Amino acid sequence: MNATPTSSAPANGVQRLDDWALIHASGDDAGSFLQGQLSNDVLGMQPGEARWAGYCTAKGRLIATFLVVRQPGGGYLLACSADLQAAVLKRLRMFVLRAKCQLSEPAWRVWGLLGAAGVQAAGVPLEPMRASATSNGLVVRLPDSQGQPRWLAGLSEEHPPLGEPLPAGLWSWLEVCSGVPRVTAATAEAFVPQMVNLELVGGVSFKKGCYPGQEVVARSQYRGTLKRRALLWHGEAPMAAGQEVFSAADPGQPAGMVVLAAPAPTGGWDALVETKLDAVSAPLHHGAPDGPALAARPLPYALPADAA
Repeated sequence: MNATPTSSAPANGVQRLDDWALIHASGDDAGSFLQGQLSNDVLGMQPGEARWAGYCTAKGRLIATFLVVRQPGGGYLLACSADLQAAVLKRLRMFVLRAKCQLSEPAWRVWGLLGAAGVQAAGVPLEPMRASATSNGLVVRLPDSQGQPRWLAGLSEEHPPLGEPLPAGLWSWLEVCSGVPRVTAATAEAFVPQMVNLELVGGVSFKKGCYPGQEVVARSQYRGTLKRRALLWHGEAPMAAGQEVFSAADPGQPAGMVVLAAPAPTGGWDALVETKLDAVSAPLHHGAPDGPALAARPLPYALPADAA
């Protein structure tokens, strides 16, 4: 098995993702309820389609991010950071009121699959952001990362996916390199969606109706220039979500915050970091103004021209 993946040498295998958890939404009003809560157009989804979405406070700060799947057989599956699941489920239930929507925690475990292991689990070679129902769960094709085909699966514990275990840290590293933000307990309510590029990966609709924080998110998009973006950085010391970074040009205040981090297969650590754009011209350090230095890495997608 190749611990340092390349597009010419794809990795294959499975990993149980204990840092992910699921919420199930069902009932006649499940779609319209989620439409009024999340940043993306849930009602516009087709069966078997997956989209990223954010769940915001009234001030536009992300409480959580989701991979939302419209299940082929009905209902919606929301995948989020496991350390937020209980709080998010409780908060969503507060707003159901008279809507015909049931929110529950499915008895499935979340798995990450690479390469042939994902195709085998799905039964068909799905396109990115498409889902396939299986006899014991659901499998979603994610966008590739570092040339690796990736799949997220919710499967019953009695029937785990087939495949060899992935090298330690590989899945997390590919998640970081994908540039898709996942809000965790360490970063809850720290970011407006655009600060972590959520709209750039298709996680925000600016044409749908209202949802909590919608006015703030819209103002951030259409008024003025965004001053913060998520960028990829490499460092030699361990990094973790919620850790602050500092610029040598202004060491008295943080220049950003780590969104996700993981050890890189070739050494050191890579991190997706919410970063002040006017701070990147000077050396950046994580943990403290005199902490380990960071080096820029390219994102897998383009930033808007005013942020490049």
